[in-house]
Amino acid sequence: MTTTPQRRSGRLRALHEKFVVQVRPLPAAARRNLYIWAGALAVVGAVFFVVILTNVLQHDDLSTIDAPIEHWIDSIRTPSLTTAMIVLAIVFGPIGLPIIILVVIVAWTIAAKHAWRPLLLAGGTLTGVIIVQIVTRLVGRHRPPSNLMLFGTDSTFSFPSGHVLGACDFLLILTYLVYSRRKSTRTAVLAFVVAAILIFAAAFSRVYLGYHWATDALGSMALSLVILGAVIALDTRRTVRVPGHT
Repeated sequence: MTTTPQRRSGRLRALHEKFVVQVRPLPAAARRNLYIWAGALAVVGAVFFVVILTNVLQHDDLSTIDAPIEHWIDSIRTPSLTTAMIVLAIVFGPIGLPIIILVVIVAWTIAAKHAWRPLLLAGGTLTGVIIVQIVTRLVGRHRPPSNLMLFGTDSTFSFPSGHVLGACDFLLILTYLVYSRRKSTRTAVLAFVVAAILIFAAAFSRVYLGYHWATDALGSMALSLVILGAVIALDTRRTVRVPGHT
């Protein structure tokens, strides 16, 4: 009879330890730099987003750069390029991307000794979903004409792009959470370059296929910088400890 409470206690302790944040010791200067990066990303993203939104609202739904970019894209469309853009739209679309995110989070949570990082990834991407649902309804911007859409019709609001924001949040937060624990700066830079290329591909596919204006994608990128800054600040506050400091 005495073993049952002990076993229960052991199971509860193991479950608790699974969700305990893994502390990482860093010098005070390194912690300060992380906070500086977090603040800089959030400020730059917020300013960039406000500038884009203001430009959109002041020009009656069509920013000064949207029409020229749309005309240029129209001039480079080819059947093979359209097929490639459709594939990207499926991968980063409302079915493909959530499946990828879910698989990564579940697999990481199961494999990880501590579940802080996969949970933070889940929270960051979910925050982006909530924000984009609110902002698109508040702005109420119409999408490009339906005759420009090459992969079915979409009548929902356009600004900012939920597809692009989802791709940005997932790729940037995942890259940060993985490579912030590694000492190689060169590898981290390379990983962020790869993430940026994938983000550009996702954004370009949405504009190319006629579902978004260019400023929709740019607005999503700006919002994602704000979310990434918040994630870095929260992760730093929760996990970083300076040796010798309480």
